[in-house]
Amino acid sequence: MAGSTEPVQGTSQAHGRTHLLHFLVRLAKPTEQVWPRLSTAEGLAAWFTPVDVLQPRLGGTVTLGDLGTGSVTAWDVERVAEYTVEGGGRLRFHLERDGESGSALRFTHEFKGEGETEQAWRARFERLIDSLNS
Repeated sequence: MAGSTEPVQGTSQAHGRTHLLHFLVRLAKPTEQVWPRLSTAEGLAAWFTPVDVLQPRLGGTVTLGDLGTGSVTAWDVERVAEYTVEGGGRLRFHLERDGESGSALRFTHEFKGEGETEQAWRARFERLIDSLNS
Protein backbone atom coordinates (compact mmCIF):
# COMPACT_ATOMS: atom_id res chain seq x y z
CA MET A 1 0.00 0.00 0.00
CA ALA A 2 1.18 3.52 -0.67
CA GLY A 3 3.42 4.91 2.01
CA SER A 4 3.86 1.60 3.82
CA THR A 5 7.38 0.35 4.45
CA GLU A 6 6.31 -3.10 5.65
CA PRO A 7 7.21 -5.59 2.89
CA VAL A 8 4.65 -8.21 4.00
CA GLN A 9 0.99 -7.26 4.39
CA GLY A 10 -1.65 -9.89 5.01
CA THR A 11 -5.28 -10.51 5.85
CA SER A 12 -7.18 -13.56 6.97
CA GLN A 13 -10.86 -14.38 6.41
CA ALA A 14 -13.06 -17.33 7.31
CA HIS A 15 -16.28 -18.37 5.62
CA GLY A 16 -17.58 -21.33 7.57
CA ARG A 17 -14.82 -23.96 7.40
CA THR A 18 -13.12 -22.28 4.41
CA HIS A 19 -10.24 -19.95 5.21
CA LEU A 20 -8.66 -17.39 2.90
CA LEU A 21 -5.26 -15.85 3.54
CA HIS A 22 -4.24 -12.96 1.28
CA PHE A 23 -0.79 -11.41 1.23
CA LEU A 24 0.93 -8.68 -0.69
CA VAL A 25 4.71 -9.06 -0.52
CA ARG A 26 6.88 -6.30 -1.98
CA LEU A 27 10.26 -7.56 -3.14
CA ALA A 28 13.29 -5.49 -4.13
CA LYS A 29 14.18 -7.96 -6.88
CA PRO A 30 12.87 -8.14 -10.46
CA THR A 31 10.30 -10.78 -11.40
CA GLU A 32 12.95 -12.75 -13.34
CA GLN A 33 14.80 -13.38 -10.06
CA VAL A 34 11.68 -14.08 -7.97
CA TRP A 35 9.86 -16.42 -10.39
CA PRO A 36 12.22 -19.41 -9.88
CA ARG A 37 11.54 -19.22 -6.10
CA LEU A 38 7.83 -19.82 -6.81
CA SER A 39 8.00 -22.23 -9.73
CA THR A 40 10.81 -24.72 -9.13
CA ALA A 41 11.35 -27.47 -6.57
CA GLU A 42 14.69 -25.95 -5.52
CA GLY A 43 13.24 -22.44 -5.27
CA LEU A 44 10.24 -23.46 -3.15
CA ALA A 45 12.44 -25.62 -0.90
CA ALA A 46 14.70 -22.62 -0.21
CA TRP A 47 11.99 -20.78 1.73
CA PHE A 48 8.71 -22.72 1.89
CA THR A 49 8.69 -26.52 1.92
CA PRO A 50 10.51 -29.47 0.36
CA VAL A 51 9.05 -30.40 -3.02
CA ASP A 52 9.08 -34.05 -4.05
CA VAL A 53 7.46 -33.56 -7.47
CA LEU A 54 6.80 -30.45 -9.56
CA GLN A 55 5.80 -30.64 -13.21
CA PRO A 56 5.88 -26.95 -14.21
CA ARG A 57 2.84 -26.80 -16.49
CA LEU A 58 -0.93 -26.56 -16.25
CA GLY A 59 -2.24 -29.93 -15.07
CA GLY A 60 1.21 -31.08 -13.91
CA THR A 61 1.62 -33.06 -10.70
CA VAL A 62 2.94 -31.39 -7.56
CA THR A 63 3.86 -32.81 -4.15
CA LEU A 64 4.56 -30.12 -1.55
CA GLY A 65 6.23 -31.44 1.60
CA ASP A 66 3.72 -32.02 4.39
CA LEU A 67 0.86 -30.38 2.44
CA GLY A 68 0.36 -33.30 0.08
CA THR A 69 -0.01 -34.14 -3.58
CA GLY A 70 -2.15 -32.40 -6.16
CA SER A 71 -1.85 -30.55 -9.43
CA VAL A 72 -0.77 -27.29 -11.00
CA THR A 73 -4.12 -25.53 -11.45
CA ALA A 74 -2.84 -22.29 -13.04
CA TRP A 75 0.44 -21.61 -14.84
CA ASP A 76 1.48 -18.43 -16.65
CA VAL A 77 5.28 -18.30 -16.94
CA GLU A 78 6.84 -15.53 -14.83
CA ARG A 79 3.41 -14.44 -13.60
CA VAL A 80 1.16 -17.09 -12.01
CA ALA A 81 1.84 -20.41 -10.31
CA GLU A 82 -1.09 -22.06 -8.55
CA TYR A 83 -0.92 -25.39 -6.77
CA THR A 84 -3.96 -27.25 -5.42
CA VAL A 85 -3.07 -30.11 -3.10
CA GLU A 86 -5.17 -32.66 -1.28
CA GLY A 87 -5.47 -31.57 2.34
CA GLY A 88 -3.46 -28.37 1.76
CA GLY A 89 -5.91 -26.38 -0.31
CA ARG A 90 -5.13 -23.93 -3.10
CA LEU A 91 -1.97 -21.80 -3.09
CA ARG A 92 -1.77 -19.05 -5.72
CA PHE A 93 1.35 -16.99 -6.37
CA HIS A 94 0.71 -14.00 -8.68
CA LEU A 95 3.86 -12.04 -9.51
CA GLU A 96 3.89 -8.59 -11.10
CA ARG A 97 6.37 -5.78 -11.67
CA ASP A 98 6.58 -3.12 -8.97
CA GLY A 99 8.43 0.03 -9.98
CA GLU A 100 11.65 0.01 -11.98
CA SER A 101 13.37 -3.02 -10.48
CA GLY A 102 11.07 -4.58 -7.90
CA SER A 103 8.19 -7.01 -7.90
CA ALA A 104 4.99 -7.52 -6.00
CA LEU A 105 3.80 -10.98 -5.03
CA ARG A 106 0.07 -11.37 -4.48
CA PHE A 107 -0.51 -14.60 -2.62
CA THR A 108 -3.74 -16.42 -1.76
CA HIS A 109 -4.08 -19.60 0.29
CA GLU A 110 -7.57 -21.09 0.40
CA PHE A 111 -8.06 -24.12 2.62
CA LYS A 112 -10.65 -25.91 4.73
CA GLY A 113 -10.44 -26.59 8.45
CA GLU A 114 -7.60 -25.52 10.69
CA GLY A 115 -3.92 -25.48 9.92
CA GLU A 116 -2.14 -22.62 8.25
CA THR A 117 -1.99 -19.27 9.97
CA GLU A 118 -1.26 -15.73 8.91
CA GLN A 119 1.75 -15.75 11.25
CA ALA A 120 3.21 -18.90 9.63
CA TRP A 121 2.96 -17.36 6.17
CA ARG A 122 4.52 -14.10 7.38
CA ALA A 123 7.53 -16.11 8.60
CA ARG A 124 7.74 -17.93 5.25
CA PHE A 125 7.68 -14.68 3.30
CA GLU A 126 10.42 -13.28 5.53
CA ARG A 127 12.47 -16.37 4.58
CA LEU A 128 11.69 -15.70 0.90
CA ILE A 129 12.96 -12.13 1.25
CA ASP A 130 16.10 -13.38 3.04
CA SER A 131 16.72 -16.06 0.40
CA LEU A 132 16.48 -13.48 -2.40
CA ASN A 133 18.95 -11.20 -0.63
CA SER A 134 21.59 -13.87 0.03
